[in-house]
Amino acid sequence: MYYDLTKGPITKNLILFSLPMIAGDLLQQFYNIADTLIVSRFIGSHALAAVGSAYALMTFLTSIFIGLAMGVSSLLSIDLGKQEEERLKSTIVHSFFLIMSITIILTILVYLGINPILHFLQIPQSLLYGTQTYLLIIFSGMIAVALYNFITCILRAVGNSLTPLYFLGVSALINIILDLVFIIVFHMGIGGAALATVIAQYISAIGITLYFCKHCQAYMPRKRHCHYDSQILSEITKYSLFTCLQQSCMNFGILLIQRLVDSFGAITMAGFAAAVKIDTFAYLPVQDFGNAFSTFIAQNFGAHHKKRLRSGIKIATCVSALFSLILSLLVFIFAKPLMMLFVKAHEIQVISSGVRYLRIEGAFYVGIGCLFLLYGLYRSIDKPQMSLVLTIISLGLRVVLAYAFAPIWGEVGIWVSIPIGWFIADTFGYFYYLRHRATLLP
Repeated sequence: MYYDLTKGPITKNLILFSLPMIAGDLLQQFYNIADTLIVSRFIGSHALAAVGSAYALMTFLTSIFIGLAMGVSSLLSIDLGKQEEERLKSTIVHSFFLIMSITIILTILVYLGINPILHFLQIPQSLLYGTQTYLLIIFSGMIAVALYNFITCILRAVGNSLTPLYFLGVSALINIILDLVFIIVFHMGIGGAALATVIAQYISAIGITLYFCKHCQAYMPRKRHCHYDSQILSEITKYSLFTCLQQSCMNFGILLIQRLVDSFGAITMAGFAAAVKIDTFAYLPVQDFGNAFSTFIAQNFGAHHKKRLRSGIKIATCVSALFSLILSLLVFIFAKPLMMLFVKAHEIQVISSGVRYLRIEGAFYVGIGCLFLLYGLYRSIDKPQMSLVLTIISLGLRVVLAYAFAPIWGEVGIWVSIPIGWFIADTFGYFYYLRHRATLLP
């Protein structure tokens, strides 16, 4: 189903457009959830810690081309709002070659630099082999992740958020089945978990690409669109560069936090690895609502619907805040049972570490919910540099405070720093919008 977000009731359309995105990303998390559950249950907490460290690194690397795709999505939505379909098709061609070229270069670089990367992360010697094995296999799926996210961003930009859900559903199921087969039947260990994820990633990427080529002829580029246009490439760079930097800075900050967590040893690493999976799963709905909001803003910005833009910002903030509070309450109450899904009951210290994280950081999801809205807003009104500024404020403060508090309060100092960074960035983002609203939404 395709949604024209320049028309109709704002609240209803935003929610309906975001629901498939939420369901799709929840399914995508099954890639990581399946690895975490099966690895922790059938291999052990050391393997769980290794997967956790690898996950932080992989998230940072994939954020680069995901950020590029998100920037392209905003530009495509603006073209659609302006009804410039020929320009939209040329933008698709240019952005495809840009994103895939960067992904290939990045893949080569990480393979060449695997040992320095592991050294930087301060991986304990006991976890070094498992982490390296997992990463060497999981890196081979980067091209698939880039292709899937590129096609998904095109579909979402033109108002189709439902189709990616189907492909993720199939690939998530395949991931879980292959995890069980490779680890339990063939005893392939942590490498089997990585291989299952990579196979599932390629299935979803190839499937959604074939769908786009067959069923989206209205947006399919033709030969006449395959020529170099410096102006289009410049606009793609303008929108994508800051979004890419914003995503990369955000995940580099998380990587630095992971490095600090690793210094506390295997127990904290394992607790953090499981808790982050729960955490990511919990706030995915508000993250995807922010991405849906970004498409809404971009389409209406392109169509010059000033009044609708202002109303949408107010409505989206209220909806996101309410939903975030509900999520926080659920995570706070069920923190221990959720941790015990990933960690065996006798590993009390690991469970306690994860519960502390969830009850401190998870109580303030309203902060990250509003921050996702601000990212989407500024990315879609030709101010992507503001998203980068907000990320630097949020993550910069988080890293600085975590490294300052950790020697005093231990791991609790790391967890406390996270919501502080969110709320200070939110305050700055909304203050800037209110002060410059007349010029931001002309």
